[in-house]
Amino acid sequence: MLTLCILGFLYEEPLHAYDLRQRISGLSGHIRPLSDGALYPALNRLQAAGHLTKHAERGTGATPRNVLTLTDSGRAELLRRLREPAEVEITDRNSFLILLAFLRFLPDPADQAQVLRRRLAFMDQPASYFYDQGRPLRAADMPDRFRRGMLTLAGATSRADRDWLDRTIAELDPR
Repeated sequence: MLTLCILGFLYEEPLHAYDLRQRISGLSGHIRPLSDGALYPALNRLQAAGHLTKHAERGTGATPRNVLTLTDSGRAELLRRLREPAEVEITDRNSFLILLAFLRFLPDPADQAQVLRRRLAFMDQPASYFYDQGRPLRAADMPDRFRRGMLTLAGATSRADRDWLDRTIAELDPR
C-alpha cells in the first residue's frame, strides 16, 4: 500500500519527501506509522523503476530540498494499480480505504465502478472473526459481550459499506 500512496499523492502534485510522509501518515498512520526506513527505500525503488524523479529546489534554509515528481511511467503505473488492484486491496478494509483515496484518478467511471463491484462481491461472501467448525459465527451466537460487540460493529460497518457501494456504483455506471 505504500507504493500506492506514494504514486497517488505524487499524482496530485510534486512533493518533498517530508510532506509526502506526512500525507501518507495522515491517511494510514493510525494503522502503522510510516518511518523513514520504509519510505526512502520505497522511493529509491520507484525512482530506479523510472516512476519518479528527484530534483533539488532551494529550501527555506541553506539546505536544498529534494522534490519528488511522478513521471509518465509513474502515472501509468498508478492507473494500472487502480484499475487492477491486488486481492488484498479489495479484501482488507484498511487497504481498500487507501485505494478509495486515489480511485478518482481513474478517468473511466466504468473502471471505477468495476473496482467497487469487486469489493461488493467480496462482501457478499459469508465471513466472521470467529468460526465454529468452518461456520461463521454471528453476533447472536456470541455469549461474550466483547466479541458480540466486535461482530455488531462489523455488521453495522458492513451495512454502511454496502449502502455506499450500491449508491456509488449506480451513479458511476447506471446500466
